[in-house]
Amino acid sequence: MRSPEFSGPSAPEEARAPAQSYRGITVSVAAGKGGTGKTLVATSLAISLATTGRSVQLLDCDVEEPNAALLLRPKIDKSDRVTVLCPTVDEETCTGCGLCARTCQFSAIAAMRGKVITFPNLCVGCGACAYVCPTDAITEVPRPVGVVEHGVTAEGIDFWHGRVDVGILRSGLVLAAVKGQADAARIVIIDAPPGTACPMQEALADSDFCLLITEPTPFGLSDLGAAVETCHALSLPCAVILNRAGDDDAAVQSYCDEHGLPLLLRIPEERRIAEAYSRGETLVQAFPQWRPRLIEALETALAHVQRDET
Repeated sequence: MRSPEFSGPSAPEEARAPAQSYRGITVSVAAGKGGTGKTLVATSLAISLATTGRSVQLLDCDVEEPNAALLLRPKIDKSDRVTVLCPTVDEETCTGCGLCARTCQFSAIAAMRGKVITFPNLCVGCGACAYVCPTDAITEVPRPVGVVEHGVTAEGIDFWHGRVDVGILRSGLVLAAVKGQADAARIVIIDAPPGTACPMQEALADSDFCLLITEPTPFGLSDLGAAVETCHALSLPCAVILNRAGDDDAAVQSYCDEHGLPLLLRIPEERRIAEAYSRGETLVQAFPQWRPRLIEALETALAHVQRDET
C-alpha cells in the first residue's frame, strides 16, 4: 500500500477554511543533509498557515547559517545578545590545586605546573569550576556568543532567529535561546539545523512532529535514513516530504513503505521553483496553489499521529 501523498491537484485555497488552529502544536522541519529544501518548506508552510488565519510562529534554529529571514523578510524589532558565563582565575588567590580542571567535563580549563589556563571557546557556563574552587579564585564573567532577533512578517508570522558569533564552537546556547521564545498560544514551526548531530537533536526535542525533507539521490536517501533513526531515538513521530521529485524517486517511496512512513508530498524538480528561490521567494509566494497542499500534508501528518496514539 502506497503512503499518502499530495502531488496532484488540490482544492483552491479560498475554498479551505482553517479547520483547526493547531495552537500549542510544535512541528519541526528537518533534513539529514543540507541543501534539500528544508527552509523552503518550513517558510512556505508558515506562510500557508498564516494566510488562512492561523496564529503562526517560526523559529529558525539553524543558528550557524540562518537564512529563513531571507525568504520571510521579517521587520526586525528586537535584538538581544546571548552570553555565557566563563571563568577567570585570580592568579594570586589560586593555589594551582587542579580541582577545577579535574571537575570540568568539557576540557575548558586546565592546570599545568601550578598554573590554571582557561579555554573560553569550550566553556558551556556550567559553573562547576567556580563551585569547587577551595579558595574562591574563580570568578564567572559574561562572554558574548551570539545574538537572537525577533521580527514580524507581512503575513503576521511571529519570527525568531539566532546567529552564533564568528569563532564560537558551540551553538547550543544560542539555539536554546531561540527555542526559549516558543509561544504555546501559536502553532510553532521549527526550522532545524541540517544533519543529525547534536544541534539538530536539540532543535527537535519537545516537538510534537517532524517533517523530514529529502531528495531522490543516494546521498539524500542515506541521510534520510539517519534522520529517521534520530527521530525514532527521540520518540518523535515523523513523515517525509520529497523535494526535487522526478522519475527516479522509487527508492524513496520504497523506503517509506518499508518503514511505515507517510510520504506526504512530492515537490517536483522544476526550473521555475529554483528561479523563484534564487529571487528570495518561497514556494507558496511564487506558486500560491501549493498553499492548500502544504496544509493538507500537515493535517495528514497530525492525523497519522493521532491514529498512532489511539
